[in-house]
Amino acid sequence: MNISFQEIPLDDHKVARDRISPNALKVTDRLQGAGFKAYVVGGAPRDLLLGFTPKDFDVGTDATPEQVRELFRNARLIGRRFRLAHVRFGREIIEVATFRGTSDTGERSVEDGGRVLRDNVFGSEAEDAIRRDFTVNALMYDPSNETIRDYTDGYADLARRKLRLIGDPELRYREDPVRMMRALRFKSKLGLEIDGPSETPIPQMAPLLADIPPARLLDELLKMLLGGGAWNGFQTLVEYRLWHELFPGLLESPENPPRLIEQAFCNTDQRVAEGKPVTPGFLFAALFWPRARDEARQREENDQPPVEALATAGEKVFSKYTSRVSIHRRFSTMAKEIWMFQPRFEKRRGKRAMRLLQERRFRAAYDFLLLRADEDPAAAELAKWWTEVQEVDAETRNEMIFGRKKKPQPKTRQGS
Repeated sequence: MNISFQEIPLDDHKVARDRISPNALKVTDRLQGAGFKAYVVGGAPRDLLLGFTPKDFDVGTDATPEQVRELFRNARLIGRRFRLAHVRFGREIIEVATFRGTSDTGERSVEDGGRVLRDNVFGSEAEDAIRRDFTVNALMYDPSNETIRDYTDGYADLARRKLRLIGDPELRYREDPVRMMRALRFKSKLGLEIDGPSETPIPQMAPLLADIPPARLLDELLKMLLGGGAWNGFQTLVEYRLWHELFPGLLESPENPPRLIEQAFCNTDQRVAEGKPVTPGFLFAALFWPRARDEARQREENDQPPVEALATAGEKVFSKYTSRVSIHRRFSTMAKEIWMFQPRFEKRRGKRAMRLLQERRFRAAYDFLLLRADEDPAAAELAKWWTEVQEVDAETRNEMIFGRKKKPQPKTRQGS
């Protein structure tokens, strides 16, 4: 592509240096002080220009990974596909990547289908910019003079709220099919519209996701679902046929999912907006519930106890529908624990019910019961009772669970 460099001053873009992470500034200042180029790159300049708070701050530089490590004793070199440095400041990690080049020399490996397997070809900042995926991600912020460096017209695209791939879209998607998921994530989360040439190939090229490592697909999926736009992101994945490649056959009609799944996504978005913690395990409990419930019912017809039926059904459905996306064991375990709680909610009398209130997964399982209540009258009646039993005083709770007031323990006289 033709390179047309422009430097946007602070008076135009309004992103002052004090909006950059202090640790990222330490990295850029030290690199620049050592004679290297160093800029804040990637999503941080984009998000700041759009009025969002960046999740992290990455740095691009012409220093090699080894030179970065020499400057920072707290740096660790990582990666094979893309070699880079992580500079740790307590809980914050600043990712430092050497500018990528466009030459054919160096460590670069591409499979027959066009997917890049390894890419450690270093180059100039201009080459690095045009090597990035979207124009809005190619902007570089220079903290030393508070300017934005733009080689791809990404600043203008942001002003128009357009998402445009750099280079030939089909070629770029073949190089890395995950770019299709990233495009839809930026569309759903940031409200950017994908331009025509970048949008058109996505549904037809969706099957390329089958060649991506399952763990990497999970990582990209979680970015979409846990970033505050889960419901919109899910709908976008379905619209562009990517969902069908990630979880083929999981939902009977992804275009019209059960109310429980929609509400789980919307509740997750609300919790993110309120700054509350969210967990993938709860979302996967909702997504896999229709299949697990149907499988468990078949097992109950063969006289398997309900809790046991849900446990074995969970193992089966997670095994069957996770060949494309690798669901961490801790997420699937939490989902199964939530499911196995559901039959136990039917036991509302005695010590078991009282113990249920104290168990670790009670709150997540109760929230799931509330989701079920929207479409199941029996679950709605249970949800009402378990809501009330949490809200009343201790004496009333004992009456509800034990059917009588709990007798006070007799006092023991001292000296007896």
